[in-house]
Amino acid sequence: MIKKHYYSWQDIETMCMSIVKQMYIQNYMPDYIVGITRGGNIPATILSNMLDIPCEAIKVSFRNDDRVYKGHLLSQKIMDQNILIVDDINDTGATFKWIWNNWKLEKLHKVKFASLTENLSSDFGNVDFHVHEVNKAEEDVWLVYPWENIGEY
Repeated sequence: MIKKHYYSWQDIETMCMSIVKQMYIQNYMPDYIVGITRGGNIPATILSNMLDIPCEAIKVSFRNDDRVYKGHLLSQKIMDQNILIVDDINDTGATFKWIWNNWKLEKLHKVKFASLTENLSSDFGNVDFHVHEVNKAEEDVWLVYPWENIGEY
């Protein structure tokens, strides 16, 4: 049986505050926040409100579709700014890796990645800010964020 870990709305707010503190410690402040639909939009919006920074949304999905990218490409003006890309979890790493490779981010030193939860066995090891850690290679755990648990309580 898969173990489930439930996050509360208070957990999410606390995790977003922790990401803000980590950014302050590293002296990093984004000009734009990009939330990945679905799970990354809520923490991206919370961070955007906390920091009073514009927020964009994109969809990159590997779960139900095969390599789907929807939304507008960020303009070159935005791409030349500090960008924080946010998702709820860096799980397999496929989403962040796809963005890194397809947006050719190795050329952009101003882009950073944040996730509420970091899977230590992910194939993408470039997450700059995260709060909670799991290692799904060692323990199979299903993470349930408050926007996903409607009707589960």
